[in-house]
Amino acid sequence: MSTVNPRRWWALVVLAAAQFMVIMDTSIIGVALPEMQKDLGFSQSELQWIFNAYVIVFGGLLLLGGRLSDLVGARKIFVAGWAVMIAGSVLAAAAQTAWVEIAGRAVQGVGGALIAPSAMTLLMILFMHDPKELGKAMALYGAAAPAGGTAGVFLGGVFTEWMSWQWVFIIYIPIGLATLAATKLLPNVESRRGSVDILGAVAVTAGLALAVFAVVRAPEVGWGSTGTILQLAGATALLVLFFVIQKSIGEPLMPLSVWRVPRLGSANLAMTLLGAAWIPMWYFLNLYLQQVLGFGAFESGAALLPMTVLLMIFMTAITARLMMKVGAKPLIAGGLLVLAAGLVWLAAVPPTGSFLVDVLPASLVAALGMSLAYIPTMMSAMSGAPQEQAGLASGIVNTTYNVGSALGLAALTAVAMSQGADQLGNLPALTDGFSSAFIGAAIIAAVGGVVTLLVMKSDKAVAAEAAAPAPQGEKVSA
Repeated sequence: MSTVNPRRWWALVVLAAAQFMVIMDTSIIGVALPEMQKDLGFSQSELQWIFNAYVIVFGGLLLLGGRLSDLVGARKIFVAGWAVMIAGSVLAAAAQTAWVEIAGRAVQGVGGALIAPSAMTLLMILFMHDPKELGKAMALYGAAAPAGGTAGVFLGGVFTEWMSWQWVFIIYIPIGLATLAATKLLPNVESRRGSVDILGAVAVTAGLALAVFAVVRAPEVGWGSTGTILQLAGATALLVLFFVIQKSIGEPLMPLSVWRVPRLGSANLAMTLLGAAWIPMWYFLNLYLQQVLGFGAFESGAALLPMTVLLMIFMTAITARLMMKVGAKPLIAGGLLVLAAGLVWLAAVPPTGSFLVDVLPASLVAALGMSLAYIPTMMSAMSGAPQEQAGLASGIVNTTYNVGSALGLAALTAVAMSQGADQLGNLPALTDGFSSAFIGAAIIAAVGGVVTLLVMKSDKAVAAEAAAPAPQGEKVSA
């Protein structure tokens, strides 16, 4: 019987802080984007790489981070992740050119991909002795995510308005060093023997990056151009190679048997479409507030606070209770459809819009949809997994959210640029471009809601299936 760690709640503070910072890293740069664009020379279409460089690497390497955590030891990988995150933050803060900035964000993504799965592993080790304590710890750890998103929006505005955009990266240096000093509170996990699927990790990350690059470049060089076709073909080949590798090696990053977990497939599809709708909305809403309405960085951050506070309240206090009453499927489908409604409302913003009339109500509706759908989708992906595959299921659903975010942002940026979002200073053209992106995101969210209703099994169906003896040759469950 394992000994209960007497410092486990202090250790949880360290792990929750890590979750807080990893999520904050995706939100803090939003309001700083226009200032970074001016200083570093990003074009309007290239600006998305400040965000996508992080999420592509983070999402592509999450499974590798989880595997390394299992083999090398979760505490060691957690420490290594923070060291890499600090290095990436230094590079991003010191950048004088666009490509150095992108490189810094990619290094931060590597750090995040090491921190997130190792933190989850450590949490399970600390609290798995008591299901009640584990539930409390998971709730506190989960609350750190929306809190990080809220803090990122606010601090991004404060730093950019009164200091400089570099501070959205500098802040990670002292926090990272303090976290490293506090890792002595974490349990030491023994390493074990096994192989690491480096080739699979490279294939999936390179395939995703090449696909996003092709979509970003396509409006400039043409969707039917030789370059675009070759890039998309190369991305497809790399992703197919990833699945071939997973099927053929003894210790893959993602054993394909995991897809037999009930609802893992349908939950990951929903999560992909949720990321593809939500992140572009957040991205283009930042640009609309600053480039069309003329908000400063702090005003823009403050304008997004009601939305992020609503997210935090619903995710931590309301959605879980609703899930117990109505089940996951209605919340996921309903949340995606509510998100679509909020996005359609946002698409009506005029060039001379008012925040209180045109932005605030629509953004709150969109945030309500996100808060209803996100946690049930995550829980649906993980709830049917056996203990030995729970970490893998968590890594997969986090990966698909980031994949959806990157591809959705790339595709909708292409749509927005083609409709006028590249015409800085031309407020009607900019608004038309941003509105087209909101409509595209609404379509993605609506498709997600409808597909969830059609293909996802209900809680009752999953429970009945689990109680019945499984026949041989059982197919992957939706």
